[in-house]
Amino acid sequence: MAFDAFALVLAMLALGYLFQRLRALPDNAAQVLNLVVLYVCLPAAVLRYAPRLHLEPALLGVAAVPWLLLSATVLLVGLLARALKLRRDKHAVLLLTVALGNTSFLGYPLTRALIGEHALPYAVVYDQFGAFLILSTFGLWVLARYGGDARPSAADMLRRVLRFPPLWALVVGFSIMPAEPPSWIAGGLQRLSDALLPLAMLTIGLSVKLALPREELKPLAAGLALKLALMPALAWALVPLLGLHGEMARTTVLESAMPPMVTAGALAIAHGLAPRLAAAMVGYGLLLSLATLPLWARLAVG
Repeated sequence: MAFDAFALVLAMLALGYLFQRLRALPDNAAQVLNLVVLYVCLPAAVLRYAPRLHLEPALLGVAAVPWLLLSATVLLVGLLARALKLRRDKHAVLLLTVALGNTSFLGYPLTRALIGEHALPYAVVYDQFGAFLILSTFGLWVLARYGGDARPSAADMLRRVLRFPPLWALVVGFSIMPAEPPSWIAGGLQRLSDALLPLAMLTIGLSVKLALPREELKPLAAGLALKLALMPALAWALVPLLGLHGEMARTTVLESAMPPMVTAGALAIAHGLAPRLAAAMVGYGLLLSLATLPLWARLAVG
């Protein structure tokens, strides 16, 4: 399954990048496909797997890891920015792209491929209560502080959280959705959630930029080392301290090893924050992660 998933990832990434270079699709194709994934496929995946998740205290440990890693990110990126004498915009890009991983679009399908279908609910917890809430709070704060926007209020952040469709799917999945729904519902959710991987990878292929910024090579290399190596290493050290074992621990480490979130890079670019560095963090991070993710999945066994 892992080989099949990676083959599909590479094929759809290459196809999306080819379409981007040939301008074969409308300019807003990536945005439209992103909305389809966000509003249809991702909620379907959450509804399919969340009801199978047994609420237990250990899940708090899964949700805590991304927040603990966020604290480490702020400290380490701050030290890195001082050592490399980075501009404020580059500092902001590293804060966003190191703190936020691609824990849903890439994390869900690769968790299922590398660990197993039963581990997917743990990825949902890590993503929804970790990465998404960090994006909606810390991410907005970084954009406001470094991008020149008005500082978002608590009400603005709450509205953003409440408008996120997968969060409502998670609420429904934990409350009224049965673990074994009628076959017509289960079949529909399976077909929609199965479209998550190819559509998400096609979207990333349409969006990613691979032009290497020469003058930004040092922050790029340092940022990717933090995101793809040091953060999962810290997660690997944290999981036994938080009482996480088995698939729960492996999923937590794997999610922490995901490459920079595409949305984080896109937001940085939209706010004029070191666009080339943001695009390179996302593009090269994704390519390198195809080699590092299987290693972390294997290291986290047991």
